[in-house]
Amino acid sequence: MKTSLFARLAIAPLPLPRDIYALPLRLIIGLGFMEHGYAKLARGPDAFIAILHSIGMPFAGLLGWSTVAIELIGGLLILLGAFIPLAALPMLVVLAVAIFTVHLPNGFSSIKLMSYDAMGAHFGQPGYETDLLYAAGLLALCIGGAGPWALDSYWASRRKQG
Repeated sequence: MKTSLFARLAIAPLPLPRDIYALPLRLIIGLGFMEHGYAKLARGPDAFIAILHSIGMPFAGLLGWSTVAIELIGGLLILLGAFIPLAALPMLVVLAVAIFTVHLPNGFSSIKLMSYDAMGAHFGQPGYETDLLYAAGLLALCIGGAGPWALDSYWASRRKQG
């Protein structure tokens, strides 16, 4: 019995290679983390370190620079599909710290439209929703693998050949 086009496209998984799911996850997670790290560098790491100090984080200087490094290097590794579980662990720690020290009091939603006027939309403080989405994506990559066009996949195929 032939399946209709609608049925093939309406029910997951789509008729694509199963590991293709990893590409959009790697792109958004990798680029997102790298953007956050770059923003901290562009504004000056001392500004981020001052924020960590003001919320009572111990070793604010060390943690500030570590966060920047984790976001930049971890983001690049995820983007390249390299050492996914190893890269994900410190990234998950950064997300957990952000959730419990900054976002938890703001509730779940990351988008809180407060008002709209001639100047545009005005938003409240973001909640922990986006951090959970990043964490879920990292865990999905750890469980399902880095997918095609990933260094992890290339290295795995080389091990099988040798």
